[in-house]
Amino acid sequence: MLRTLLEDYGLDEAEIGRETTFHDDLELESIDLVALSGSLREHYGDRVNFAEFVAELELDEIIALTVGQLVDHVVESLRATEAG
Repeated sequence: MLRTLLEDYGLDEAEIGRETTFHDDLELESIDLVALSGSLREHYGDRVNFAEFVAELELDEIIALTVGQLVDHVVESLRATEAG
């Protein structure tokens, strides 16, 4: 999903790892995170609520948000619904 979003900006060759930040490394803006949130909801339904996750963060935490943090959130959300 992230690769698809990055292709729109010509960043499909960008290296992405757990420590990659959305803001500084990928230069994504808040509207891009909204688009990513929509993609996650479309794929996972209500099991992964990225918008709620981001809403609980302070502004500096959102700016420093990493791919690894997003992956961890998705994994934790999916595990919670499986245990459910």
